[in-house]
Amino acid sequence: MFTTRFAPSPTGRLHKGHAFSALTAWAAAKAAGGRFVLRIEDIDPTRCRPEYEAGILEDLAWLGLDREAPVRRQSDHLSDYAAVIENLRTRGLLYRCFRTRKEILSAIGDAPHGAMEAARPGPHSADEEARLLASGAPFAWRLSLDRARETLGEAAWNGLSFVEKGQGPNGETGVFAVDPEAAGDVVLARKDTGVAYHLAVTHDDALQGVTHVIRGRDLFEATHVQRLIQTLMGWPAPTYCHHALLTGPDGRRYAKRDRSITLAELRAGGLTAAALRAELGFSSAG
Repeated sequence: MFTTRFAPSPTGRLHKGHAFSALTAWAAAKAAGGRFVLRIEDIDPTRCRPEYEAGILEDLAWLGLDREAPVRRQSDHLSDYAAVIENLRTRGLLYRCFRTRKEILSAIGDAPHGAMEAARPGPHSADEEARLLASGAPFAWRLSLDRARETLGEAAWNGLSFVEKGQGPNGETGVFAVDPEAAGDVVLARKDTGVAYHLAVTHDDALQGVTHVIRGRDLFEATHVQRLIQTLMGWPAPTYCHHALLTGPDGRRYAKRDRSITLAELRAGGLTAAALRAELGFSSAG
């Protein structure tokens, strides 16, 4: 069954860009007679807040978007992600990395042959790793692209692809070849949460039976590493639909970091849900 999702992080209140994305996914599910799933992606304990999650639920209810219950909250399922990390670790696909984000960024800036080599720092020596572990130094688990390539084999590695029915970087649709090395040896588990975005989102899409990932074009490049993870874990490949990003009168896309006006503020100012849906190109939520 056609299943899609809206998966916000409760790090602030929703704005018009979020409303557009949620309505796009919801309308697609309705048109297909399928499922619309809400997922709360709250694995960042430093930025996520219960009041923002409550605000998300309030805003979606105001927009008139019905959804399946219960809502999956990622922070309630950290053991699920830990099991995947253990699976990948025992297969030799992960390595401990004690380098800080600052050190990695510095290495990228200093790399003589481009950023990609620095984005693949590789394992520490056995002696150094033992010393760092004994010292209690924090570390992250990184996906080893070298081991991933060995595991999949050259044919599968070179044949990775995904179906795009929305808008690629230049507005195109069709089958896109995956560049497994695009993001380097990405972090799949962080010291503070035990999981990072790419692993959590691919796990939950598979678990929840998501057949169509409908999201903003700013996440198009994330598809490369996510398809690699799906393939390594034997999870199904969704169809992707990246939509254009909603922009304000100044031409800039709506974003939390820019303190874009929120749906709560619009509501308090007298805007109705029907008026907002019409403005965004959705005549009805019924």
